[in-house]
Amino acid sequence: MNATVPQHIPHSAPDSLKGLNTLKSRPAGIVGGLVLTLILMLAGWQLARLPGLSLFGPMACTLLLAATYRHLFGLPEALRPGVRFSTTTLLRAAIVLFGLKLPIDVVLQQGLPLLAQAAGTLAFSLAAGLLLGKLLKADRQLTLLLAVGTGICGAAAIAAVSPLLAAKEQRTAMGAGLIAAAGTLFAIAYMLLEPILPLPSAAYGLWSGLTLHEIAHVAMASAAGGSDAMASGMLAKLSRVFLLVPLCLALHLRQRQLARRDAAALAAAREAGGAGEGDAGAAAAPAVRAAASFPWFLLGFLAMSAFGATSPGHWLPLPDGWMGGMSTLTSVLLTTAMAGMGLNVNVRELRTAVRPLIVLLIVSVLLSVLTLVTLL
Repeated sequence: MNATVPQHIPHSAPDSLKGLNTLKSRPAGIVGGLVLTLILMLAGWQLARLPGLSLFGPMACTLLLAATYRHLFGLPEALRPGVRFSTTTLLRAAIVLFGLKLPIDVVLQQGLPLLAQAAGTLAFSLAAGLLLGKLLKADRQLTLLLAVGTGICGAAAIAAVSPLLAAKEQRTAMGAGLIAAAGTLFAIAYMLLEPILPLPSAAYGLWSGLTLHEIAHVAMASAAGGSDAMASGMLAKLSRVFLLVPLCLALHLRQRQLARRDAAALAAAREAGGAGEGDAGAAAAPAVRAAASFPWFLLGFLAMSAFGATSPGHWLPLPDGWMGGMSTLTSVLLTTAMAGMGLNVNVRELRTAVRPLIVLLIVSVLLSVLTLVTLL
């Protein structure tokens, strides 16, 4: 009887201790990883204050800094839960707060005629990006992320659709970095071209708002044309941002359709005797994950947009400058999420981004030229 006692204790005790250690280490990992992303965010923000680097903005500088840190020092596995918290929870919170910058009444009342043009920008970016990506044999997932970022609102759009496409964090981070860099270059080019273009101020702003990648890029470029250009540019850009909601819903429905198709293929493989069952299951996994990740945060985005449309400062005891504070908080959360994304970048794999980058530049040039021709 005694001989049976030691048979259970040595096996169960280590498993229990391992599970207990995991429970204890996970909160520490979340805190540690979150602290690391916050430190990188603050450093990136200061880096963006330097002459020259200020053109790229805090998000791009933070992402680059985080990727460099990962390349030089690596990322301890224990900190991954906190990094993941930054790239998921904080990012979604930022997108929800982003809705405050998009009062839905402004788009519906003043920007409604622009929605058709904004839809044209998105449709062209997606079609041209996927076509050129296929011709150049570029990474399809990264190319699609860049096309979405070009058509809507840069890194924020890439981050929003990434889970719907079951995109790897490496590709999401590369997409955000490339779109920020390309958008900055194009914004500078627009500012240099503004004095020689035969465009009225409002039309120049419209050109900026319909074609540039990030809201910050539109603000920077359209400011060169004066207040009228700034107003029309931001309104056109907000109309494009508004399309993020229907696009995400469409992608979710598409992924659900693909998941059902893959599940049927898997069932057929099983009935055929298991041949190729493993391959079918592996192929189905991304679509299933994407189909399950309904973008609930977009409902929060819409709620905040509707909340902002009610002019809450008139009926709530909010302090002066609260809107500016919320805008800063949104930027801080987005930049912290970019730090997390940068920590997921494997610099050695950047060679896969060369062809998607070429596609991004070609699509951006074509979009700029074609839109300019329609405005002349």
